[in-house]
Amino acid sequence: MEPITLSTERLLLRPFGPQDTLPVHAACQDPDIQRWTVIPSPYRLTDAKLFTTTLVPAGWRDDSAYGFALVLRETGTLVGALGIDRRSLPGTYEVGYWSAAEHRGRGYVTEAVLRAAHWAFTSLGADRLEWRAEIGNAASRAVVLRAGFRLEGDQRSGLLNKGVRRDAWTAALLPSDLGLAGSHPYVPEPRAPRPGTAPEPRR
Repeated sequence: MEPITLSTERLLLRPFGPQDTLPVHAACQDPDIQRWTVIPSPYRLTDAKLFTTTLVPAGWRDDSAYGFALVLRETGTLVGALGIDRRSLPGTYEVGYWSAAEHRGRGYVTEAVLRAAHWAFTSLGADRLEWRAEIGNAASRAVVLRAGFRLEGDQRSGLLNKGVRRDAWTAALLPSDLGLAGSHPYVPEPRAPRPGTAPEPRR
């Protein structure tokens, strides 16, 4: 797929380029980004260059991952990153993101997640957008809850981060959650128990 740019009220979600190498490197010196995401630690300038000029363009070319730089519309300042990755199940994608420390608490990433989700459902034919994060990453969890994702439970050994498998929270957003039609009909199980609850007895 050819890289595209999406827009929101305050942001542009545009493809990464060489001009983003230094801002990405600076942002990813943040200990929280290195702790909670799968980026290398320590994060070197060569890692940022590989990401902005090789890995992200390759994902767009082979339709496996769609990486967006989150920049302010007024100034072009990089405030974060967001990726939509194709999963093995048909119509299933995963969203991941990080926010630069100095731009947190302003709702930028939630705004970007909602815009990217709408694009995934309408342009990629996604029927399910998943999120997972290591248990304890409360900031990432807060973003998806504000965006309307539904928590689906804990996943043992659900993440591999820097050679260590860790338990993960999981959540998902469906087209119907945004008032959109999916690519395939979806018939939910009305009696499906929520995680941590007992199933209703059948009568």
